[in-house]
Amino acid sequence: MTDITTYKQVWSYRTPRGRLLAWAGWLALVALFVWCWQIMTERTIWAFVQDAPRQAADIGSRMLPPRWPYLSELWAPLWDTLNIATLGTIGGVFMAVPVAFLAARNTTPSVAILRPIALFIIVASRSINSLIWALLLVAIIGPGLLAGIIAIALRSIGFIGKLLYEAIEETDTKQIEAVSATGATGLQVLNYGIVPQVMPAFWGITVFRWDINIRESTILGLVGAGGLGLKLQCSLNTLAWSQVSVILLLILATVVVSEWISAKLRHALI
Repeated sequence: MTDITTYKQVWSYRTPRGRLLAWAGWLALVALFVWCWQIMTERTIWAFVQDAPRQAADIGSRMLPPRWPYLSELWAPLWDTLNIATLGTIGGVFMAVPVAFLAARNTTPSVAILRPIALFIIVASRSINSLIWALLLVAIIGPGLLAGIIAIALRSIGFIGKLLYEAIEETDTKQIEAVSATGATGLQVLNYGIVPQVMPAFWGITVFRWDINIRESTILGLVGAGGLGLKLQCSLNTLAWSQVSVILLLILATVVVSEWISAKLRHALI
C-alpha cells in the first residue's frame, strides 16, 4: 500500500508578490508625504510656529468675556445671511433641475451633445468654491447681498445637479416601462414614471444643500457679499476680539439650529 502524505496548506491574505507590491506602495506613500512636507515647510518660520500657542492664548484671553451688548447689532446681518442661503438655494435648485435631467442618460435628449455640456456645468460649479464665486461677483456687480445670493446659487448647481442626476439614473425601469406601455408621451412618462421616484431624493438634497449654504453664507461677507461675514471682517480689522467671540458664538448657534431644522425637514419630507 502506498503511503499518502498530506500537506497542510497555510492560507495567506496576499501572495508574496501582493505583499511586495503592498510594501512598495506604502514606501511610495511615505516618500510622497516626506516630499510634500518638505515643500510645505520650505519657507515656514518655525519661530512663529513655536510662538503660536502663546499667541492663541493671548487672543483667547482677549475674546473673554464676550461683549454681549454687541449682539443687538447682529440680528440684521444674521437675517441677511439666512436670506442669502435661502434665496441662493432656491436659485440653485431652479438652475440645477434642468441641468440634472440633461445630464442623466435616461432623460437627456442628446447623449453626445447636451449631456457633456450639462456635466461640464456641474463640474465647473463644484470646482469653484462659493467664496471665490462671491469674490468674482463682487468685482463684477459690486458688493452686497445680490453677489452673495448668486454665488450661493452658482455653487449649489453642481451639488444638487450631480446628486439629482444620479438619482434619476437609478430610477426603476419597470415603473417607467409600465407608464410607457399605456401609450403615454415622453412628457407624461417623465411626469408619472420618473419624477415621483426622484422626489424624495430631491427634497432631501435640497434641504441638505440649504443647511450647507447657511454655513457658507456666514463667511461671504469677508469678500464684501454681506451678512455676518461683513461684521466679522470689521471686528477683525479693528482687533475687537470680544465682538469676534460674540459673532463666532452666534454663527455656531445658527449652524446648530439649521442642522436641527434640516434634520426635521428631511424626516418629514422623505
